[in-house]
Amino acid sequence: MPGLIETPGLPLPPPPPPAGPGFSVHSQRVELDIDFRAQKLKGKTDITIQPHSKDLRTVKLHCRQCVLKRLNVEGKGPSLNYEDPYGNLKIPDAYTALQHHIVSQKFEPALRDAPEEEISLTIPKSVKIDEQDPFSTAAQRMLLARSSIGSKRQSDAPTPVTEVPTILKTAGGGENDARFTPIRIHVEFEVSNFRDGLHFVGMEDGDARYPHVYTRNTGSPRVTSCIFPCVDDPLARSSWEILIRCPRTLGDAFAKPKPLTNGVNGHAKTNGILTNGVSENAADEEYTGPELTEQEEAMELAVVCSGDLTDEIVDPADNTRKTVSFTCAAEVAPRHIGFAIGPFEHVDLSEFRDVDEDEKLGSNAFRVHGFCLPGRADEVRNTCFPLSRAIDFFTMQYGAFPFTSYKVCFVDDLVTDVADTAGLSLCSNRLLFPEDILEPIDHVTRVLTHALASQWIGVNIIPKDPSDTWAIVGIAYYMTDQFLRKLSGNNEFRYRQKLAADKVAEQDLMRPSLYTLGSILHLDPGEMEFMALKAPLVLFILDKRLTKASSTIGMARIITRIFINAKTGDIENGAIDTAYLIKICERIGHLKLESFFQQWVYGAGCPQFSVTQRFNKKKLVVEMLIKQVQNDRPSSREIRPESFYREVEEDEKHVYEGTVPPVFTGPMTIRIHEADGTPYEHIVEIKEATTKFEIPYNTKYKRLKRSRRQKERAAAANGVNPNDETQDDVLLYCLGDVLQTDEDVAEWRLTDWSKDDEDRMSQESYEWIRMDADFEWICKMQLAMPHYMFVSQLQQDRDVVAQLESIQYLVAQKAHPLISTILTRTLMDHRYFHGIRTSAAAALAKCARDELDWIGLFHLEKTFQDSFCLPNSPMTRSNDFSDRTSYLIQCAIPRAISNVRDNSGKSPLRVKRFFVDKLKFNDNSNNDFSDVHYVSTLLSCLAETLINRSASGDFDFSFDDEDDDREEVFKRNALNEIERYRRIDEWISSYQNIFSTTAIDCLQRLMQSKVIVLKVMDILLYTRLGNADVLRLKGFRALVELGMFRDTAIMRYMFHSLATDTSPYMRAELKALIGIGLGKIAIGEGKTEGPDQQQLDGGLIIEQEASTELRAAAIARKHNISDAVAALRKEIGSEEVLQKAVWHAVTSPIISLPEMGRLLDLCRMLFEPVSSMVVKLHYPRYWKVQNQGNGKLRFYRSTRVRTSPIHRIHPPAQAQLPPQPSQLSTTTATTTATTTVSPARASSQQTTRTTHDSRRNSAMGPPPSRTHSISLSANPGTRKPSGSPPAPASSPAPTTSNLHVPPPAGLAQPPVPGRATVLKIGKKASSAAAHSPPIASPATTSLPAPALPPPPPPPPPPPADPFAPPSSGLAGFRTFGVPAVTTTAAADFRPIASGGGEGGVEAGADTSASASFSDFRPVVTDPNGDDVGMTDASPEAVMGAGDGARMVGNGKRKRAQEEVAGPDAREVKKSRTPERPREGEGGGEGGEAKPPLQKKKSFKLKIGGR
Repeated sequence: MPGLIETPGLPLPPPPPPAGPGFSVHSQRVELDIDFRAQKLKGKTDITIQPHSKDLRTVKLHCRQCVLKRLNVEGKGPSLNYEDPYGNLKIPDAYTALQHHIVSQKFEPALRDAPEEEISLTIPKSVKIDEQDPFSTAAQRMLLARSSIGSKRQSDAPTPVTEVPTILKTAGGGENDARFTPIRIHVEFEVSNFRDGLHFVGMEDGDARYPHVYTRNTGSPRVTSCIFPCVDDPLARSSWEILIRCPRTLGDAFAKPKPLTNGVNGHAKTNGILTNGVSENAADEEYTGPELTEQEEAMELAVVCSGDLTDEIVDPADNTRKTVSFTCAAEVAPRHIGFAIGPFEHVDLSEFRDVDEDEKLGSNAFRVHGFCLPGRADEVRNTCFPLSRAIDFFTMQYGAFPFTSYKVCFVDDLVTDVADTAGLSLCSNRLLFPEDILEPIDHVTRVLTHALASQWIGVNIIPKDPSDTWAIVGIAYYMTDQFLRKLSGNNEFRYRQKLAADKVAEQDLMRPSLYTLGSILHLDPGEMEFMALKAPLVLFILDKRLTKASSTIGMARIITRIFINAKTGDIENGAIDTAYLIKICERIGHLKLESFFQQWVYGAGCPQFSVTQRFNKKKLVVEMLIKQVQNDRPSSREIRPESFYREVEEDEKHVYEGTVPPVFTGPMTIRIHEADGTPYEHIVEIKEATTKFEIPYNTKYKRLKRSRRQKERAAAANGVNPNDETQDDVLLYCLGDVLQTDEDVAEWRLTDWSKDDEDRMSQESYEWIRMDADFEWICKMQLAMPHYMFVSQLQQDRDVVAQLESIQYLVAQKAHPLISTILTRTLMDHRYFHGIRTSAAAALAKCARDELDWIGLFHLEKTFQDSFCLPNSPMTRSNDFSDRTSYLIQCAIPRAISNVRDNSGKSPLRVKRFFVDKLKFNDNSNNDFSDVHYVSTLLSCLAETLINRSASGDFDFSFDDEDDDREEVFKRNALNEIERYRRIDEWISSYQNIFSTTAIDCLQRLMQSKVIVLKVMDILLYTRLGNADVLRLKGFRALVELGMFRDTAIMRYMFHSLATDTSPYMRAELKALIGIGLGKIAIGEGKTEGPDQQQLDGGLIIEQEASTELRAAAIARKHNISDAVAALRKEIGSEEVLQKAVWHAVTSPIISLPEMGRLLDLCRMLFEPVSSMVVKLHYPRYWKVQNQGNGKLRFYRSTRVRTSPIHRIHPPAQAQLPPQPSQLSTTTATTTATTTVSPARASSQQTTRTTHDSRRNSAMGPPPSRTHSISLSANPGTRKPSGSPPAPASSPAPTTSNLHVPPPAGLAQPPVPGRATVLKIGKKASSAAAHSPPIASPATTSLPAPALPPPPPPPPPPPADPFAPPSSGLAGFRTFGVPAVTTTAAADFRPIASGGGEGGVEAGADTSASASFSDFRPVVTDPNGDDVGMTDASPEAVMGAGDGARMVGNGKRKRAQEEVAGPDAREVKKSRTPERPREGEGGGEGGEAKPPLQKKKSFKLKIGGR
């Protein structure tokens, strides 16, 4: 992050009120017609708005990717402006990844978190907005509709509310509500190409999943407007009426539309079929849909939607379709409206509610419905059975459910696990698991419970501002944890809270505050994960502080008050903010919480305490010193590949890390367990960075014995019966006192306390000290206390948090046989919570050292042998997972054993044999539960034992060939075992293909450690399209972990999969994996040998001293995000393959707009923006002419390509023929072929046609032959240019056969304005030749080219439009001798326009490209825009000299009035007025103007024909 920024203080100043739209949404009615076969939607909607003033003239709506068919306001057509961002997603073909900044600038307004509205309509003047009588029927009906929500204004708002026109309306309506007459806006629309909003599943060939469709209520902040027009704002809450028309059965969804034989009776056109039975779309005719059996075709399609089902009727006109109606009386935002359509099965989850609970709740016993695809009903029952208990718990604790019923629907390809809508949760099928699977039960139960809690707060109550999202997320997860506390017990709850607190203390380093985090949740999914982790913990410790002040007040009472206020209307629009939460907490809790929220919400970081203690025997007090050392934290942290992309996004968006308070204040409970075992609590107020205080001591100097063994030992020494109840030192509570007999001690090789330790313990005045005993802090605590006190805390403290802290302390100590003994007794004592036992098993691996005679390994093996194996045999007993705690221990011990290593970093051979035996003798035949996760654990542990953890470069001096042979044999057997289970999964699929995913993970780790050779193809096979998503993602992740993302082929393949995969879930996961791969490259992970080392044959590495700069750079790229990005750009930023791959994904036609925005951010990170691009120009082709007789000439483009510049050709001068007697006075015939150029319209026609021809040539090859009509006219006023040489002496008479007609592709003379094309063909030409004098020989005389007039001064160019349609050539010019690809700066070629619509390009300073400007020629087009000629003017004459000159085509032609005589013939009418020449266009010298031309005599000539 860039640095620190001061966080706002309390109270926050109110933000300036936004300029509201001047209206509020009262209700909306939506009718949708879903077409499964075409994957499109037709619909119409009526939006009723309530104006806030009579002056409302403009209404803005959100509408994306919709095609508007009709829009009216109160039945009258308004003027509107509709700018669809999805309609502008077409990026010019000439753009590359280096022009990402131009595209980002184009779409930046649509990618904002709160984008602007797309539809802006003006209310017609005929629609009057009148102030209505508040006692009228309409006004009373409007107020009655809101009576269920309440109309009391928020009187206890923390900040003053400014009255402005706003969109807030629902609860606590403003003074303007129902004051003016409402306005109804009717919109009819159609969506034919869904990029966002709706997702169709199972529609592609080869997709075996059941077809269904659902709304994507996650991802885009304005996703609902991609389905239908609305005011898609989270605060625009209204009531809803939804009608969905869809096929009745699955077979009807893909049946071919029936052709209609006539268009009467109101059925002129249906489903794209014309009245003659011909389809409008041939591609749709060929699509047959997925392959369905007869049973599948008969499946009824169910519609699951937000709100209450009101009606379901079959269409009377078409019995294959039906209409289902829903109403949602509760006012919610458009983003919380969702539906799903598919062959869903219904499961009544209310059946899991007890009868007593049903009677107890009465009317508050809300029904819970489950919907799933066919065949998964049992999984839904097993997965969702806690939901009925959860909804009853929330109802009893926090109030009634805000909707009439609750529905969960499981679908495929959902990006997140759950999408929350009103009364409906769309859940991913990934959450479902059968009843014989144990592993995912904790995670899935928490996810589904949170989805239910989000209905209370998240849908019913929303954040007022994105920064207030933490409160919504925190309260929802707090409610979830409270239910899980009741469901799983207090130990499970506190154990999870402690793990979460440790995780927050580790991750909350150089991160923004909770308050700031809400506004950047869209940057990366990791932001929401961190908020979901920290926000409920903050409310948890707040609850602890509130209950300490008053035992009857806590977060439960505060949450209940919030829900009541929302129901009664005290919370305006159902939106809360942080200031409101602070005020209600202070009011109910009677505490000042300003400092608490300042530290934990507006501030960042967590405190770190260093505590020292000493007993003062003179004063009989315990002296303690508490220091806060969080300010001593490192100034930077090491970048992890998983968080690299998130940190880059935060750096680009200038998201600053939150301010860490120098001092965290608040009460802390310190509990001292004195010698008699009595705990004494002392509350200390932490106010300063260093707090020193004294705690009084209460009991005599008498210690409690450490364990029963010590008690028996002391009693035997004193000659007293150890079981005598009169002894005052009997243990009241002691754990870990198993394995105490002498036989157990000898058999288990246990170690007891030494005499010195016992002496020191006997001299202590108290057993142990417990800091923060009430769990009121999220912190790191370092307490200086003897190790035997931590052991006492582990064995005698009932709190699972205290026990876990003791385990964590023992893990951090040096390995010792005594520690192994304590941990073994903890593991073997069934009274401990399973989390403590599994933690002890993991800690035992540290005591498995060679110098300790592998005591930790022995204890682990002995524990597993005693618990799960046959007596005195390595063969395991038949699996029995009925005891879940036993199952967790059975999985935890192998994980710990796999981490055992000798001093050389290798796993002992006995460890490897342990896993081979357990896999060999695994028996699950008598188990009611599946062992797939247990076997997966064993396979992972087996692969782990093959990996050598020695430091890189360590040399093994072992020369035992026999050991090497045994190792090789074992490795081969281990790989065979992994392969065996992988093949089993191919024949009998395991749950979520866990055997295959485990095998991929094992192979990846073995390849990464160079245990086996790298076999990329074995992993690539799993990434193919058609495999399960979990397999494909595991394969892609393995490629990334192996560092294969550096390979350009793998890089291109992953981006191609991202661009072409239709599953939004796969695209999101691939995007995350690409971010990890780029992070590995950025920080230099997995980089091959650097400049500081060289590896020779035999594995010997010679290290050389690298320069200080290289070492500093290597360190900087691992700790500084800017240096990491710079290193990433340096390594792969110039890769052309990467640029093309990324740009291929950006221009994909299936990705949504937010996905494109994230890919453009990726381009910004990888590539430096370049304001130039590659221009591709096609070689010109020769033209040919064919004389078809009867006055017809056919011009067509040949396949021959011109690769050299054209040379100027001058036709010979023709001698003047004597005119006929009837025309001697008015007409002089000539056979000189010239070209008429219109200056007004030539340029625009040439630009359009040139672009069209260039695209057509590149896509279709040689164009088809076409004919051209040529205007022939006799021009009596044609003057011979001055300075012309004399006519040739002799020349053969022109005939049809020898008349030279220059090809229109460029062999004509340069066009001269004011001259017409004159061509004599046929009888009239022969007649003219008969009366003409002999034509001079071309060898003696020829006509020179007329001088070109100077070009007019160019007009100033308009701003360049970077999104103009791409053109393969320059507008209005044909190129000759130009290579296929030339690189020119973008500034060198910019479209220009003038008043006459002329097209051209602007030439810059750099003209050194391989295509010189002399290779460009202006193109002359016929009235249809076809190329029929080309000027031969030199580029210098056209452009002018020098750099920066403008090149504008002078091929201008005045368009004559045309009339089309037929499809293949064109006639040019006679022009009545002669064209006057412009200044400087004369035939004389000095640029004198020509005299007015005499009247032209023209005639019609029809040329062409098919």
